[in-house]
Amino acid sequence: MPVASIPSVAPVLRSEWIKIRTVRASWGSLLAILLVTTALTVLTYSTVGEAEAADGGQQVKEAFYPLNFAQVAALAYGATAVASEYREGALRVSLAAVPRRGLLYWSKTAVIAVTALLVCVPTTFATFLVGQAFLGGHAIGLDHPGVLRACAGGAVYLVLMTLFAAGLTFLLRSAVGALGILVPFVLVGSFVLGDAAGGIGAYLPDRAGSHFFRETPPGPLGPWEGLGVTALWAAAALAAGWWAVRRRDA
Repeated sequence: MPVASIPSVAPVLRSEWIKIRTVRASWGSLLAILLVTTALTVLTYSTVGEAEAADGGQQVKEAFYPLNFAQVAALAYGATAVASEYREGALRVSLAAVPRRGLLYWSKTAVIAVTALLVCVPTTFATFLVGQAFLGGHAIGLDHPGVLRACAGGAVYLVLMTLFAAGLTFLLRSAVGALGILVPFVLVGSFVLGDAAGGIGAYLPDRAGSHFFRETPPGPLGPWEGLGVTALWAAAALAAGWWAVRRRDA
């Protein structure tokens, strides 16, 4: 980036933060990542016994099960944070203030990523710690093999899913359209397609990223390789979104 353009970055980042902070749908979706996931963790663990919750030999996987719902909130945040630009000609106003589309696009993407990370890190730790508080003598600690990896990798995974939704929303210009594809895909379609496609299913974004929540990941991908696959999906969606913003009229 040329040195002359650096001073213009900070005001654009600040304006994008103000947009997210003042749009109720975006702010609510961001908070839902933490609040809804924590509430579901309490609900899940308070309705089963200690031994039942700890049963199955996959304690790390079970500890982070509520993150399956957190990823839906992450998708919603990525979609709603972008969709606000397509309401009532808001993108034309944004481009009038910031004519350089690349600066506008990547500044918004950066703010979405950073704000998501700031919420997703406490979300993964809260999910684990709150759940284990209900397990008594069956609880595991942060020093249990795979737990810290799951906390860190899980937060990055949720951020990547947020960016995946953001890129697709830029492409489709609609949060409803993006979520109409992604939410059914993550909740149902990935399992159906994964089972039908055999080994190829391991390379679907949510399945690849979920390896971080297992002590012994199944299939051909390890935890970091799986996260890399999810990152490629997010990068592809953002590249498609950038193409759409650059080529289409506001």
